[in-house]
Amino acid sequence: MKKKIYKITALLLATALMVMGCGSAKSGKESSDSTNSSAQTSSDNSDSKKAEAPQIDGLTYESTMDLTYAQEFDVFYYKEGYKLIDVHEGRQYLIVPEGKEAPEGLDEKIIVIQQPIQNIYMAATAIMSLFDALDAIDTVKFSGLEASGWYVESAKKAMESGAMTFAGKYSEPDYEKIVDGDCKLAVESTMILHSPKVQEMIEDLDIPVFVDYSSYESHPLGRTEWIKVYGAMLNKEKEAEAFFDDQAKVIEELKDFKNTEKTVAYFYINTDGSVVVRKSDDYIPTMIEIAGGRYVFKDLKNSEGNAPSVKLTMEEFYATAVDADYLIYNGTIDGQVSSLGDLEAKSNLFAEFKAVKDGNVWYTGKNLYQATDTVGELISDIHLMLTDGDASQMTFLEKMK
Repeated sequence: MKKKIYKITALLLATALMVMGCGSAKSGKESSDSTNSSAQTSSDNSDSKKAEAPQIDGLTYESTMDLTYAQEFDVFYYKEGYKLIDVHEGRQYLIVPEGKEAPEGLDEKIIVIQQPIQNIYMAATAIMSLFDALDAIDTVKFSGLEASGWYVESAKKAMESGAMTFAGKYSEPDYEKIVDGDCKLAVESTMILHSPKVQEMIEDLDIPVFVDYSSYESHPLGRTEWIKVYGAMLNKEKEAEAFFDDQAKVIEELKDFKNTEKTVAYFYINTDGSVVVRKSDDYIPTMIEIAGGRYVFKDLKNSEGNAPSVKLTMEEFYATAVDADYLIYNGTIDGQVSSLGDLEAKSNLFAEFKAVKDGNVWYTGKNLYQATDTVGELISDIHLMLTDGDASQMTFLEKMK
């Protein structure tokens, strides 16, 4: 314990030096590139769900997890309970069963996660709902949100009871608390790529960091299928499969909505005044299509990488979205916009938008981001919006007035 306390002290000093200008943070893309494992497969994982299993000295491959929609990860099974999670945009993680050890000579770029996985620091708040669906909230001891910030009821109750405690947000974790609490794993969203020094500091404390890339999926069920990743970590594959199958049935029941051909823009205004939208092959535009609408940006890509969000100037956004039939403001990121007055305060150009003039502007509540486990509700909400349905039946959307 003294050794770890010394490490914390040293790391905090390093942070202070960093703030004063020593060291520079890598971009998310550079961080991802620098941490890709050399245990590559012979096929392109990004384009093929049936990737070839990496050969690991000392382990014997058995099978590959079946995936239906997810394209951003694979799970490979080896004899004696070993599993390799390959996150295509990020790194590879070897899950080592309880009582076993990682094989000798393992590539140092492969992150070892030792079972049983307990006392997790959950900094990727969108993933808590998947742990809840797996009945695995008890494996999470540290939260990246205060109790008041949770919409996942079981997480809120765990914090109120003291079973789970706040350990700082993802960019400012309480290192001493997570070390004293014997944290075995930190689960982070891709936001951690903007704070690479924090990730390094956690890993220097011998706590593995798993970065969740579920937001990079192009289909809403691909995002939900990430429950299988956590099912593999926690030996709850059957529960994960059953939950995913139930969600797939929900989407199957919604897929026959007739398309209205009405156009929808989904966005929020960043603090720097830019407009943040989703690229065209993201899961949000897919939801809009399933609901019976057309995403207003037909072929929008991210020129800087594979991240799901694209920043536009207000003028660029105006050029395409001014004639959109509906605007949906992403309130999960910026919860300060809930009225047309709030929206026009961001830019007076909004007064010229067709959707504003027609009164067809909606916003999502902050609870949407934590609802990774329920993909059907937002699709139903958008369908109701497009067909002038009963707004009282909506779960996530509210109309701006």
